[in-house]
Amino acid sequence: MQPFAPQSADLSVESHDSMDDTNQQMTAQTTSKANGAVELCNPAANALRSRVALFDFDGTLSLVRAGWESVMVPMMVELLLDLNSGETEDELRAIVEEFVGHLTGRQTIYQMMEFAEQMKKRGGKPLEPLEYKHIYHDRLMEKIKDRREGLQAGRIAPDELIVPGGRRLVEALKERGLTLYLASGTDQQFMREEAALLGVDRYFDGVYGALDDYKSFSKKILIEKLIRESEFAGEEFLGFGDGFVEIQNVKEVGGVAVGVATDEPYCVEMNPVKRKRLMEVGADWIVPNFNAHGELLSALFPS
Repeated sequence: MQPFAPQSADLSVESHDSMDDTNQQMTAQTTSKANGAVELCNPAANALRSRVALFDFDGTLSLVRAGWESVMVPMMVELLLDLNSGETEDELRAIVEEFVGHLTGRQTIYQMMEFAEQMKKRGGKPLEPLEYKHIYHDRLMEKIKDRREGLQAGRIAPDELIVPGGRRLVEALKERGLTLYLASGTDQQFMREEAALLGVDRYFDGVYGALDDYKSFSKKILIEKLIRESEFAGEEFLGFGDGFVEIQNVKEVGGVAVGVATDEPYCVEMNPVKRKRLMEVGADWIVPNFNAHGELLSALFPS
C-alpha cells in the first residue's frame, strides 16, 4: 500500500452575514464556500474565554482509519441483503449510510446497536452488537495494517496521516496555555496506540476512547466530569470534531466549536454531508482541514 500524502489548500476566512438560524445558514451556502474556506458560521462567536480544548481523533486529527466507512457499510449491507427483505442493495446502502453517518463520533457500539435493530426490523436474528463490533474491527485492522506498520517502522512519516495542519494547530493551542483532551469513539486501546504512533499523544492531558462497557464512557460524560472535577466552566470549552456528537456536547454546556468537515483521505475540500450535519448542530466555524490554522486562530482569538 502506498501512503497517501494530504495535499495543501489555499484557505481564507469567510463570514456568513447576519444568519439567524441554521436554515438561513444552509440557504446561504454555496459550493465555492463549502469547498475552499474557513467558514465563520456564528459571527458573534469567539474562543477568548476558552481554557480547555476537546478534540475528536479519527477524521479530526488522525487519518490512520480513513476509509473506515468502506469497511463498516458494506459489512452491514451484505448481512441485510441476506435477509431478502425485498429492498435493493442501493436502498439498503442509503439506509446504512444515513445511520452510520449520523452516529459518527459516538462509540462504534452505537452503530452496531442500530444495525442490530435494522436486522430485527427485517425479521433477522442478530448477534449481540458487541460481536458485530469485533467483526467490523477485525476487518478494519486488516485494511489499515500497512499504515500502522508503516508508522511503526518509520516508512510513513506521522504527518502524512494527520489531517493537514493539525499538528501546528494543536501546538499553537498548547502554546496559548489551553489544556487539551483527546476523545474518540474508537476503542481506547487502539486510539491510544495510534495517537502515540502519530506523536500527538504528548500534547494532551488526557486521551480517552471507547470501552466495551459503553455506558461508562462518552464525550458527554468526559465533559461533565471535567466540569465537575476541575476548575473549568462549560463556556470555557473549545471543541473540534468531524461528527455532530462532540460539537453538540460542547455547545450544550455553553462552549464554542469548530466543525471539521474533512473529505478523507486528502482533506482538501469540505465534505458536504459532514458540513451540513455540523452546521445543523451549531458549529461556530467549519474547516476542511487545518492548513489555514493561522486564520482560524485569528478567528478564534480576535485581538
